[in-house]
Amino acid sequence: MREGSGLQRAQRFMMLATGLYRASHLVAGFVAVLRKAPGEVLPWVLFGGVLASSVWLYGNAYARGWFDRRWVWADVLVTGCAVPLLVGLASGGVAGGGWVPGGAGVAVYGWLFLLGGSVSAAAGVGLAPRRAVVAVLLLLGTTLAAYLWVIGPEAAPGSALVGHMNSVVSSAVMAKVFWWYLRRQGTQLDEANERALTAEAARAREAERIAHHRALHDTVLATLTTIAVGRVDANAPGVRERCAREAAYLRRLIQRGDDPEDAGAQAPEVAVGAVLEEAVHSAECLGLKVTAQYHELPSVPRPVAIALAAAVSEALNNVRCHAGTGQAFLTVVGAAGGVFVRVVDRGVGFDPTAPGSGSGTGTGSGLRRSIHARLAEIGGRSEVDSAPGEGTSVELRWPA
Repeated sequence: MREGSGLQRAQRFMMLATGLYRASHLVAGFVAVLRKAPGEVLPWVLFGGVLASSVWLYGNAYARGWFDRRWVWADVLVTGCAVPLLVGLASGGVAGGGWVPGGAGVAVYGWLFLLGGSVSAAAGVGLAPRRAVVAVLLLLGTTLAAYLWVIGPEAAPGSALVGHMNSVVSSAVMAKVFWWYLRRQGTQLDEANERALTAEAARAREAERIAHHRALHDTVLATLTTIAVGRVDANAPGVRERCAREAAYLRRLIQRGDDPEDAGAQAPEVAVGAVLEEAVHSAECLGLKVTAQYHELPSVPRPVAIALAAAVSEALNNVRCHAGTGQAFLTVVGAAGGVFVRVVDRGVGFDPTAPGSGSGTGTGSGLRRSIHARLAEIGGRSEVDSAPGEGTSVELRWPA
């Protein structure tokens, strides 16, 4: 059973509840002995024995996490049956008069019969239903036998006897019902938690898959596509540098499954300009000329800087692959406690409302996943403005 599970909490609650019930009877016994027979040895010996038995039963239960049925049976047979019977026999029965209501025996030893209720409660939760019934019958038989021995077989059942037998039965029944309900609720809670953990793990795997998809789309795939169409010299130093950097990323992905966006996440804030310069340098390695302007750039949380750099990288990839121009313009300004970024080209442009464009309600993978989704995840906003023959402007704002 998992530590701290709902079922375990239910078990600990029932051990606490039945333990407090037993403690209330022990307190009654202590007060009775202290007031009525403070100088007698036998009452204190009996109290000490019952106290030790109770401490052993519940101490063992707390150590194990639940009741050991062997010690529950020992509690039933010794505390609930043997001790009251032995005291009754020692009193001399009807002839001895020690247990006649109102006598010294009842005042000093009557608390032992109270234990039948807490003993039956422990049996109700610690034993299987049929065994619990047997235990309750034994406790009832003990009560009846002691009563007949002390009062005499001719006496009619008194209210004390009926009340005590009712206490034994009701204690066991209520404890069993409470335990059944709490166990059911604890099990349902554990099942719900397990389903939630499974769903969370699935979401985490999906998020990781999407993150790697974005990174591969924005880096390795963009590089391979550019080389494949012959737009750059594969042996150029800049291309080789970019290929080496992306090969290192793939190696980390294979070996450890690292998310590049989590690298160095221990740094609380980073300079956004330095991270964006890496994106610019990566695009220039594939032949795109980028004119960049920066003004009053702030430091931002690393996840924000990484997302902005990845979005800028994708915007520059789109310029290189789709705009029909070899030049892009990047403007980055610190404004109102945030960052404003604009990537502009003077290329062929496109219709942002067309299906598959990735802007607005479009479904294009590059703009939708690598720009819009990234900015939304960090609490930012992105806008794409373009028209056929008019070039394209991509604006990023954080926070939104």
